[in-house]
This record gives sequence, structure tokens and C-alpha cells, in this order.
Amino acid sequence: MGNVVSRELLDQVIAISVAAGEAILEVYNATGEIEVDTKSDDSPVTAADLAAHKILAPALEKLLKDVPVLSEEGEMPTFEQRSQWDRYWIIDPLDGTKEFIRRNGEFTVNVALIENGEPVLGVVHVPVLDITYAGAKSLGAFKRDSGGETPISVRAMGPRLEAKQAIEVVASRSHGAGAVDALLSRIEGSLGETALKNMGSSLKLCLVAEGAADLYPRLAPTCEWDTAAAQAVVEAAGGIVVDDKFALLRYNQKEELLNPFFYVIGDRDFDWKSLLLG
Repeated sequence: MGNVVSRELLDQVIAISVAAGEAILEVYNATGEIEVDTKSDDSPVTAADLAAHKILAPALEKLLKDVPVLSEEGEMPTFEQRSQWDRYWIIDPLDGTKEFIRRNGEFTVNVALIENGEPVLGVVHVPVLDITYAGAKSLGAFKRDSGGETPISVRAMGPRLEAKQAIEVVASRSHGAGAVDALLSRIEGSLGETALKNMGSSLKLCLVAEGAADLYPRLAPTCEWDTAAAQAVVEAAGGIVVDDKFALLRYNQKEELLNPFFYVIGDRDFDWKSLLLG
């Protein structure tokens, strides 16, 4: 399996993701209430989810020959089929459907390329803000907006601790609040003041990637398509995403597509393990 990751491929994925975002905005900006259906797992789905999927899936299939696409809104292959995949795309056409329905802008288009369980390229596009976070293994990470393209990287803990600045933690607006509160108390007991920022969708991982937050603990369920794209960005920016046993979060390793609880860490040299698992 030769290396396919390149800046050209990353730019092509960004363009496809932006097109999907435009399709989402057509539904988002329409007058009246957003119509919501419910899937078999009781999660919501809208016309925007499906419109984005219809743009992303066929476009990605054309980008790399014989590389399958796993989409939240597509047919689910069996694990027997998936276990044969060394390389595949995993997409969440609209991550943060609940935020989309609330019209608060905190939703994204997520596209990742997985190789042997590792996310090696990722794009997270924010349609309402027209901002794109992107990164790939060996290429670094950047943020693209109306002002152009800016390299991004995680930030170090040392200077913040020396200056007695608050440790900035980002968390889900909807899930796992009790467990996060307990974790914050533990961090405060060891490191001092914390500041909590609540946000929807994979934007939380992107805040760590761009050095706007230090830690994102996810102590509630997610699926693999929720995290893969942003994990690629975080790791390209110098951070790590680890499971609740502090092993690197990996993909397509088991029959179910649920992630374990995990931590998104900016400064990988800081001893978060002792603090979070202690």
C-alpha cells in the first residue's frame, strides 16, 4: 500500500467538503422549521445530512481508485467486509445534527482517510462560518478562512502553568456533564484554575488543534465518523487523541463503530496520563 497522502489530495478533499457545506446551508437558511426524521438508533437526520452525503460519497470514490467510503448516512458494511479494508474514507456528512436543528451554527462536515486504523488525513469544514480545519500526516495542519490559510499547532502547558493561567477544557454541550465536572475538580486540585468551554460537534477537537484549548475529555458515546477527521487534524497539529486506557484512538478494529471514551490532548509531553487516570 503506497503513500497517497499529498497536499493535492488534501486540497481536493477540502473542495468537496466545502461543496457539501453549501448544500447543507441551502437547507439551513431556508425559511420555516427544519424537518427531522429519526433513524433506527433514534438519532435525528435531516435533508441536509442526506444532501451532503450525496455530494461527498461519489466525489470521494472518484478521488482514489478502489478506496471505499464509510458514511454515517450510507449503507453499513459488515465487519467481515470492513476488516478487509487497509485504506478507506470515513465521513460524517453533517456532524452535529442536533446543533443544526437548533440553528446555532455549531456543526461540521467531517472527512477522513484511514490507513491501517490510523486517520492520516482529515478535513473539518464549518459551513456557517466558512472555516475549514485540515491536516495530514507529514503535512501539518492549518485553518482556512476568508483571511487565507494559517498554520495551526497545539500549545504547550509549561508557559500556562508558570503564568498561572487557567487550564482551558472544552466539553460537549449535550453529553457527559457529570463526569466532566468530576474531572475538572481533579484537575483544579492538581493544576489550579480551569475554564470550561461548551461546544457542539467536532469543533471541540479543532479548538485543541489550534491551541485555543488544552484538553477535551469525551466521557460519553461517539461513533468513529464523529472523530476521525478532527483526530487527523489534531495529530497533524502536534496533539494526540487517546482512549480511556491512554492508547491511541484507532479505527475499524471491531464490529461496532462506537468509540471508547477518549481524551484529546494538546501538549503530548505533559503528564496528562497520571492526572486523568489517577
